[in-house]
Amino acid sequence: MSEIRALAARMARGKLEPFSFEAGPLGDEQVEIDVAYCGICHSDLSMLNNEWQNAQYPLVPGHEAIGTVAAMGRSAKLVHVGQTVGLGWNSGCCLHCPQCLTGNHNLCATLEQTIVGRHGAFASRVRCHWSWATPIPDGLDRAKAGPLLCGGITVFNPLLQFGVLPTHRVGVIGIGGLGHMALQFLNKWGCEVTAFTSTASKADQARSMGAHRVIDSRSSEQLAQAAGSFDFILSTVNADLDWNAYLGALAPKGRLHIVGVAPSPLPIPAFLLISGQRSLSGSPSGAPATVAAMLDFCARHQIGPVTEEFPMSQANQALEHLAAGRARYRIVLRNDL
Repeated sequence: MSEIRALAARMARGKLEPFSFEAGPLGDEQVEIDVAYCGICHSDLSMLNNEWQNAQYPLVPGHEAIGTVAAMGRSAKLVHVGQTVGLGWNSGCCLHCPQCLTGNHNLCATLEQTIVGRHGAFASRVRCHWSWATPIPDGLDRAKAGPLLCGGITVFNPLLQFGVLPTHRVGVIGIGGLGHMALQFLNKWGCEVTAFTSTASKADQARSMGAHRVIDSRSSEQLAQAAGSFDFILSTVNADLDWNAYLGALAPKGRLHIVGVAPSPLPIPAFLLISGQRSLSGSPSGAPATVAAMLDFCARHQIGPVTEEFPMSQANQALEHLAAGRARYRIVLRNDL
């Protein structure tokens, strides 16, 4: 048997406490990762608070892990012991359904999610199917790479899925944990990039991260001036917005794409979609091949999240820092368990 040291909450909204569990024999197609760093994502907070009604306690959060392969099942492939790898939101899939066979593993109906019904990476070690242990390219700082495995792939995946082109004019709503990475991706993609932000102090930061212009999202005048100008708008915020104004900012055949979880249903008039042949869509994280492509793109263009580091033993303080909206822009825990 293999004992793993971790931090777990024993009830919804509970504090993380030291927790140990027996992981049992390693599966034939599993790999076990010695966790060196793990990012904190807002989804960890949502799970800890049981906002999505799918949390099971005790709950070990953590789904942005970076570490080295410590052990492999006898049928595991792709990686080798001692290799630096990353693990994101997903940790397993069936590999034989139509979605998996067409490269859309992240849409598998039996997808295993790293902190849903299993223990995550606020721990000394974490396990996953070999296909979801993604090698980390040389040139990426492993102390900062963790957030790419969830937040990064969430904003990178739509660029491939919906054919965003270098000639496109693209807007990003929200310059936070997701949005600040989206700006970097889109700038290196070759797009004309606009940041929508309600925080005036972030304007210069947005420009330094790749935005060519910044629009005050609280200004109805500035939003009206942008009408009909965007081929693609990516919403990264967990907030209710004036969605009609953003749909109106799309050019004909433009797309408003949602990756932030707005708390209320979106009230979208059909006429706004029909009149300009506009589209509304959403997407989850990404398949293993897309994650690998994103990491290669990051290494090539020196793209990475802006991070703050806490020791994992101070995870509760780090979570409070995130919940208070003070994180700039992602938090990474250094494992000291």
